[in-house]
Amino acid sequence: MDTSTLDVDAVAAWLSENLDGFEGPMTAEKFAGGQSNPTFLLKTPAREYVLRRKPPGVLLKSAHAVDREFRVQQALAGSDVPVARMHVLCEDDDVIGSMFYVMDRVQGRNFDDPRIPELDTADRSAVFNQMNKVLAAIHSVDISAVGLSDYGPEGNYFERQVGRWTKQYRASETETVPAMDQLIDWLNANMPEDDGKRTLVHGDFRLDNLLFDANGTDCVAVLDWELSTIGHPYADLAAVIMQWQMPPGGAGRGLQGVDRAALGIPSDRDFVGAYCHRMGLPGIEKFGFYLAFCFFRMAAIIQGVKKRGLEGNASDPERAAKMGTYVPLFANAGLEASKHG
Repeated sequence: MDTSTLDVDAVAAWLSENLDGFEGPMTAEKFAGGQSNPTFLLKTPAREYVLRRKPPGVLLKSAHAVDREFRVQQALAGSDVPVARMHVLCEDDDVIGSMFYVMDRVQGRNFDDPRIPELDTADRSAVFNQMNKVLAAIHSVDISAVGLSDYGPEGNYFERQVGRWTKQYRASETETVPAMDQLIDWLNANMPEDDGKRTLVHGDFRLDNLLFDANGTDCVAVLDWELSTIGHPYADLAAVIMQWQMPPGGAGRGLQGVDRAALGIPSDRDFVGAYCHRMGLPGIEKFGFYLAFCFFRMAAIIQGVKKRGLEGNASDPERAAKMGTYVPLFANAGLEASKHG
């Protein structure tokens, strides 16, 4: 049991005062993996909770926004988007050294590998259909009705995001990556005009950020909302396609070279087509820009992980160092995507 980044006694004392029905004694166990906000399973005699906190150490401005995670999931309670029930947000850094929140533990299964070898073809197809359905549900949320209309600024989402992640990348840059510099220049030179689409976006939508029913294929929770905002829905859709273009296996977690038809996994075209059908869209022009943007953003995120690893602030330092080697891979993939409409 790893509790090295959590003062269990301090959390238990605070929850005793601030969470209705909480009764100790409490134990905590850190979930393996994950590079951003350390996540812990809290166990009491009566029930289980999940705690997410900002990591210790000096952090980039606007990163690790657990308060935003809490707010968006609380707003989505009862919507068509499955989320865990939120309980309490602690904004007092003095309790454990950083902000944290506590939510219900949702029982379910998580698929790290999009080939999903543990399922048969029919169930595999059903999981990807659910993934598509949930993505469309996120983008169909009435942001005014759920109180999220101010959750992100007005204006050109991609212009804002390229600017933000360029700053984040420069702040965590450890060496020059020529492909990343070229990709940043290309994105700025090919920025699409604002088309007025403004929806809730998850910001890191991929299969391994979804929980599915332990005995079925229904999605029971969407996880990791740290990068969510009000923005352009095509960024989420392109992020799915970006992930699938990575090599299969533990590092890439992609579908490159996989016979998808034999496994019941939709092609990129079919997944985008199903999404467009659900959203009432005739199609998406210049998809290459959105794909290139997603590769750029992921490269910037990975560079941040690498920098935290070098400074000793990563949730999993060994994995952080390994992930850091992929920055040029993502940057070059972004350049390749930029060549295709």
